[in-house]
Amino acid sequence: MAIPLSADALIKALRAEGVTVVEHNGWRTHNRNHKGPWGPVNGIVIHHTVTRGTDNTVRICRDGHTNLPGPLCHGVIAKDGTVHLIGHGRANHAGSGDADVLHAVQRESYATTPPRPNQNDTDGNARFYGFECENLGDGQDPWPAAQIEAIERVAAAICRRHGWTAKSVIGHKEWTNAKIDPRGVSITTIRARIAERLKHKPSAGSGTHPQTLPVGSPVSLARLRTAAREDPSAPQSQTSYRSGVLTVEKALHAEGLLAEKWIDGSYGTKTLAAYAAWQRRLGYSGADADGIPGRKSLTALGTRHAFPVYS
Repeated sequence: MAIPLSADALIKALRAEGVTVVEHNGWRTHNRNHKGPWGPVNGIVIHHTVTRGTDNTVRICRDGHTNLPGPLCHGVIAKDGTVHLIGHGRANHAGSGDADVLHAVQRESYATTPPRPNQNDTDGNARFYGFECENLGDGQDPWPAAQIEAIERVAAAICRRHGWTAKSVIGHKEWTNAKIDPRGVSITTIRARIAERLKHKPSAGSGTHPQTLPVGSPVSLARLRTAAREDPSAPQSQTSYRSGVLTVEKALHAEGLLAEKWIDGSYGTKTLAAYAAWQRRLGYSGADADGIPGRKSLTALGTRHAFPVYS
């Protein structure tokens, strides 16, 4: 058990762990403390939002809705890895869960996963920090690498300050049998990453939005479109525009859309599918999300990953 970190201590811990933080107006006093206690705290619950778009997600999690007033968490972890702090104190995020799970988290006594929840008899809002992750929760929406790393850093920062291990971090679905989040990502793997991070000193971070590092050279839209049309049907590993394709593949990998093993400079079927997923993320559908780059979608990718686009 532990007394919750003060707002100042929380943000200091996050920044020390290299987390990019955005403080939203009033977050330090935005809470549901008038409805019950917050603390002593025992761990951290990770959620998905079932929303699209960071601004929209932050607004919903901050304000809540008629049947569930905000804040719905303490922070929103966006797809780009930015953590938006929106509340401090009791939040409507965990709800009721299983006392056996709470005891296992308190003791950090389970092996790989906590006991399966089968009753909802304990107030989780009093006992846990809560972080909502921007994701549709359909099992198809990607979890970008930057977002996974931010979850790892946020959880490690709080665990480090409280003297907890990674076993104090659970998914919402591990707290109650009434929820499925976070879906599409392995909370067991995330715990393993947190455990590894906690073996080392926190990595320094400025706490301001980082400049995105370049992943390659300027990309020709025309040559990339030709590669997208020719490479999928060409012999294995044949490429018609290696440098430009590599740049785009690295960016797609950073977005969590392409496995590292497919970064090979060939615009094959895996790259085609990954780029189509990028187009869908931007709101395109049907023939407009066929994996063949267009100027708007490629420029958007280049803006996020610091490579210029030319004709």
